[in-house]
Amino acid sequence: MRQLEILIAVSLVSAACSLLGPFLILRKMAMMIDSITHTILLGIVIAFFITKDLTSPLLIVGAGLVGILTVFLTELINQKTTLHEDASIGLVFPFLFSIAIILISKFLRGVHLCIDSVLVGEVAFSIIPRIEFFGYEMSKVIFVMAVIFLIDLIFIWFFFKELKISTFDKNLSLISGFAPVVIYYALMSLVSITTVGAFNAVGSILVISYMVVPSATAYLLTHDLKKMIFISVFTGVLSSILGFYTAHVYDLSIAGTIAIVNGLIFLLVFVFEPRNGIIKKILNENRKRVEFAEVTMMLHIINHENTERADIECNVVKINEHLCYAKNKFEKVLKNIVNKKFAYIENDIIKVTDIGREKTLDKFNEWMK
Repeated sequence: MRQLEILIAVSLVSAACSLLGPFLILRKMAMMIDSITHTILLGIVIAFFITKDLTSPLLIVGAGLVGILTVFLTELINQKTTLHEDASIGLVFPFLFSIAIILISKFLRGVHLCIDSVLVGEVAFSIIPRIEFFGYEMSKVIFVMAVIFLIDLIFIWFFFKELKISTFDKNLSLISGFAPVVIYYALMSLVSITTVGAFNAVGSILVISYMVVPSATAYLLTHDLKKMIFISVFTGVLSSILGFYTAHVYDLSIAGTIAIVNGLIFLLVFVFEPRNGIIKKILNENRKRVEFAEVTMMLHIINHENTERADIECNVVKINEHLCYAKNKFEKVLKNIVNKKFAYIENDIIKVTDIGREKTLDKFNEWMK
């Protein structure tokens, strides 16, 4: 039962984070997640000073407000100075996070607010706090993440058009009567709340992984936003299941193993994706090199056919003296153009077919455009 609860908890965390991730990837704000997952610690610390209770819901409120403050300060520095967003993040994130660390080390040494747990999480222990819901006892983290997931889903469902337009074209959003700034801060508020909810269970490292990696994987597979969201959530939940059972079998860190599985899934897609994967790109480059060699040979033959030097320039034995191909490459190219019926050999002379001439000139003209 405990293992099932852990699996449900990490799956809900992954689903909630992966819902919002695509919008952050498309807005080129992936590193903002790294910033928020660290700076919200300051909000937790300040809220604890007020409530003196680590279980108080005000901790979520405080963390969420600091998350929004992080976004606001980053945007302010970015807009009011010549610094780029990455530099703005680099200024705000260490500043707020360092304040939180100083406060913890100075005033909260006796409080169970471990910095290591903040980074890597304590998934196995996060399910221990219980709450009663309609007479049914359940893990608090499961309840919280289920509520956050539903809030995220409802927000995306009702404001999908506004999110989509403001993500891809802010000017169109303004013309259409939307307020891109409001949509932006609403989205970032949800990111902060989701991060806070996931924070206690899985730590900042896995939150970053969940927000960014499944969405990046989905981005490689499709450019349709709805499909991207679905693939992102599916990939996040899949990595949670595979990572959890791998960690259980080999007695590893659950959060760390899930993050690694997340990365491995991305790597597999990056390498094997059928349209733009590394292997596909390598095959395309090889195909283009072969195609270029074939067209070059065909153009050489076309330029010299029916001339006084045709017996020399188009001779199957002597032509490579002019093309300067390696022996294996020459034999392969010659075999290819013959097999494609672009050319044929007659009395050791390579002659071009009508279809070969047409295809070659079409390809050459295509390259010249």
